[in-house]
Amino acid sequence: MTNEFPTTVKRAIELLGLALIVAILVIGKDIITPVLTAFFVSIMLLPIYRFLMKRKVPESLAILLPILVVLVFVSLIIWFFSAQLGSLVNDLPQIKQNISKHLNSLSMWISGFTNYSAKEQLDFINTKSNDLLAIGGKVASGAAVTLSSVFIFVGLLPIYIYLILFYKDTLLRFVFMWFNPKEHAKVKEVVYETEAIIKNYLVGLLIQVSYMTVLLGGILLIIGIKHALLIGVIFAILNLIPYVGALIGNLIGVLLTLTSSTELWPIITVLGVIAVVQFLDNNILMPRIVGSKIKINALFSILGVLIGGSIAGVPGMFLSMPIVAVLKIIFDRSEGFKKWGVLLGDERPTKNPML
Repeated sequence: MTNEFPTTVKRAIELLGLALIVAILVIGKDIITPVLTAFFVSIMLLPIYRFLMKRKVPESLAILLPILVVLVFVSLIIWFFSAQLGSLVNDLPQIKQNISKHLNSLSMWISGFTNYSAKEQLDFINTKSNDLLAIGGKVASGAAVTLSSVFIFVGLLPIYIYLILFYKDTLLRFVFMWFNPKEHAKVKEVVYETEAIIKNYLVGLLIQVSYMTVLLGGILLIIGIKHALLIGVIFAILNLIPYVGALIGNLIGVLLTLTSSTELWPIITVLGVIAVVQFLDNNILMPRIVGSKIKINALFSILGVLIGGSIAGVPGMFLSMPIVAVLKIIFDRSEGFKKWGVLLGDERPTKNPML
């Protein structure tokens, strides 16, 4: 009994610590999210920084050049989406006609097996449209705040990246000072593995977005689907969110196709091409690019995405997988938290634990 009490207390402290961490993340998400994003981007930029330092480039310049590369890349993405949205705006009259035809077809289909007339359906749509407009007005009232927070996020990101790279040795010294010198070898192993995992994971995702955009957008463009590149980029980016992103990407692809066509074959074509590209990505391309890295089971991948989204919105959904991967590395190297690493991992027991 004397050994059980400390164990119970220890488990209670672990759960309280977990609850405290979640509470801190929720309260400080506006500060923590850009810092975490900058941390992961900094690790991805480390090879460029080290390369420049070996070539005797001044440290400040060795930090600024990789940041400029990131800013140029982000600017190109913003320019692309602006051009594509401009194309959508130009096609607005045709989009309205296509939507009207789809609604008429849907109305006739509903009238075929229900007692609702076309007038009743129109009244229902008008009522719900007014409700949506009221909700849209409330959303628009907070758009200025949201936009300002995005600009603050984007403005702070380069500053955080610069400072993290500049003070990386200080941050590492702080980490090592938390542990007994006898444990420094294990801490060093965790630091190196964390850096390798995050760097390979993020670079792999960047490559994944590139080839999925080229494959999906290129094939749809050759077939003749309108807004093919926009569908390809949106799906490639959303596909970074495990499980949930692919579903949302399919829905957006179908909606964009519906607005540009009144026929059924483009929708089937888009869904078929997405399915083929996703199959190639999941089974052939991505495993070879990322290789045998940290594997997180599907349950905690989905939970991580949902929790990250509820805490920090879209950035939290994208950051969830790298954070869970880092936690698994730390848990696997710690005797006290190894069970949490087993819980997050994808390795199933060969025998029933009850036996």
